[in-house]
Amino acid sequence: MLKSVEGVIMIADDFLDDELLFAEEDTNTDDLEPSKKNKWKLLIVDDEKDVHSTTRLVLSDFTFEGAEIEFLSAYSAKEAEEYLIKNPDIAVILLDVVMETTHAGLELVHKIRNEMNNRAVRIILRTGQPGQAPERKVIVEYDINDYKHKAELTAQRLFTAVLSALRSYRDIVVIEQNRAGLKHIIDASRDLFKQQSLRKLAQGVLTQVISLMGLRNSMYMQSNGLAVSSSDDGGEMKIIASTGKYAVCHDSIADCTELTADEIKMFNEVKEIESGAFIGDNYVGYLPTMQCGKHLLYVEGCGAFRSEQDEDLLSIFSNNVGVAFDNIYLNKEIIDTQKEIIRMLGEVVENRSKETAYHVVRVSEFSRILAVAMGLDENCVDEIYYASPMHDVGKIGIPDSILMKPGKLTTEEFEIMKTHAEIGRNILAGSKKSLLKTASIIAYQHHERWDGKGYPQGLAGEDIEMCGRIVCLSDIFDAICSKRVYKEAWSIDEACNYIKENSGKIFDPKLVEAFFDNFDNIRDIQEKYLD
Repeated sequence: MLKSVEGVIMIADDFLDDELLFAEEDTNTDDLEPSKKNKWKLLIVDDEKDVHSTTRLVLSDFTFEGAEIEFLSAYSAKEAEEYLIKNPDIAVILLDVVMETTHAGLELVHKIRNEMNNRAVRIILRTGQPGQAPERKVIVEYDINDYKHKAELTAQRLFTAVLSALRSYRDIVVIEQNRAGLKHIIDASRDLFKQQSLRKLAQGVLTQVISLMGLRNSMYMQSNGLAVSSSDDGGEMKIIASTGKYAVCHDSIADCTELTADEIKMFNEVKEIESGAFIGDNYVGYLPTMQCGKHLLYVEGCGAFRSEQDEDLLSIFSNNVGVAFDNIYLNKEIIDTQKEIIRMLGEVVENRSKETAYHVVRVSEFSRILAVAMGLDENCVDEIYYASPMHDVGKIGIPDSILMKPGKLTTEEFEIMKTHAEIGRNILAGSKKSLLKTASIIAYQHHERWDGKGYPQGLAGEDIEMCGRIVCLSDIFDAICSKRVYKEAWSIDEACNYIKENSGKIFDPKLVEAFFDNFDNIRDIQEKYLD
């Protein structure tokens, strides 16, 4: 079928006769310095080669927000679909209707919006045969953003249509950035006590800040304070979140190949200022915190696009961010303090009974190995690990004459010794803190037996909490392998035989299986924490 190219010829004539149209159009981009942003991707979909070449010619000098256009050409709807799959960041499509079929363009619109679920790309329908796709029907039934007759599409009108489409696309992307940033911050609030919450909050901060200035490369760094991970030493600047070209950078800025030596030196030697400042075209926000030295926010290539309002908003936002991070550090300090107090109390009890303080360390490590092996979630594993040192806290109420007796206890003395489980429960049960509640359960149940013949409640099987079953096995194994005032240490073979013989009696059979599946790790702990 022959198709009219009258519109193509008109565009070319207008371009040749009136090249000043571009210079006269007020786009608010002429006085801006080039951005480090990638080019805007524009997909031309038309089976007429002249349409492609003329469109490229007309828009060859086009820039928007300092970025040029990257032209992609598809000569059929099927080819366009492949381009869209490979390039999800295409901003604008100039789409013909009649190509391999009379409605190929409209069918492609349906796929883009409903199958690919791409709502961001702006679609400008260009047709030389409006009868095949009546404007009112197409506008109502299809999610397109503009409708142009090729015969009426001058160079100026094409320029205006593309500019308007890019503005819309930019705004949609910024809205999506805001949504993503809000999600990061909500996730950080929900997971406040998780190790990764600091990174999530930092990533949310970056997303919110760059949405103010457009899409930019940025980093969030930290120094002189609380480590982000166990390998951090709080020395040089650490990258805890990043976007754009810096997204590949992690941890130390010295390992970030995207940074120059001068930039690394500036970040490491920076002096504290009141809030933030633009250094050239880059924004650097210094965020001192009460708990953890300085945080540094770096947004690259935004200076040329800033306004006075942007600067004020960045300054206010930066000051408030420091408070948000202080709250995270304070909460973490509370949790860490609880854990340290529990560990120290456990050691005090063990020292009073003349048993090595390494006993509680080994029991904690054994318990963590078993909790992980049983598939417990991260929070449960941590609680069992940090609460297990308190398993014998009730011994603080047992007389020294019984607690430190070198020989076998009498029946009456053993009945008194057994009360340490309930004493421990009573000491810890009044707390509303989850960690101390777990410690209370462990103290009360770590002498219960799988067969129901334990104390103080005579619980059996799965009526015993998992944390109690785990610490029971960990405590008994370490106790029989260690020297006490009333006995010598057993050999590893003797201890292992005892565990096997009492599977299904004292110990949960599944825990015994997990114990031996991870026995190499158990032995490593024993070797690491020798008495």
